[in-house]
Amino acid sequence: MRICILFLSIFLLTNKSYSQVDENQTGAWYMYFYNHQFKNSQWGVQGDFQYRDWQVLGDQEQLLLRSGITYRPKDAGVLLTLGIANITSGQFGESDDTSNENRIYQEALLPQKIGNRLLITHRFRYEQRFVENQDFRTRYRYNLFINIPFNGKDLSPKTMYGAFYNELFINGERSIGDGKVVESFDRNRSYFGLGYVLNKSVRFQAGYMMQTTNAWSKGQLQFSMHHNF
Repeated sequence: MRICILFLSIFLLTNKSYSQVDENQTGAWYMYFYNHQFKNSQWGVQGDFQYRDWQVLGDQEQLLLRSGITYRPKDAGVLLTLGIANITSGQFGESDDTSNENRIYQEALLPQKIGNRLLITHRFRYEQRFVENQDFRTRYRYNLFINIPFNGKDLSPKTMYGAFYNELFINGERSIGDGKVVESFDRNRSYFGLGYVLNKSVRFQAGYMMQTTNAWSKGQLQFSMHHNF
């Protein structure tokens, strides 16, 4: 009997170690953002494709595909978006198990300039989440972006800039089904990096992001391309 308990304990501890996130293992996110405003129109499209890895490469954290229709009201200084997203999430470690999530989201983007160089954007996003094997739930997100050009007053071609953001996630519901409960605080992401504006259509960024949840806190490298066409 003692031998059975010993083997069961070893199995449970081993299985748990595969699912636990190694907070000392730096991950990496590879991201492509696009935005297009239709000619002579207040309508457009925007979205992003992201591959996120628990490591630099080789252990998929998430594959995220997101796209939306945008509307820019006249003289309002805001960009509104209605979009959808699909996310495939992997487990940390050797497990090949994945889970799927579909989302509908609405967001408002409000740009602001303070002084000559401080470029600020506020993003408010509301998500309706359909997570595999969970009840329907919602989430609120607020992101504060700050870009500071080094050799100019705006993000014009050939400009180097510092990029910072902080995003807070709050769950709309705590119960997610089968008696499971999550905290109201979902996560927070803080980022700093450097960017370069190649031309009117393309800019690049590279930086470091710290993501903190109720269960773990982990650093991520981020590499992104931002494409206006």
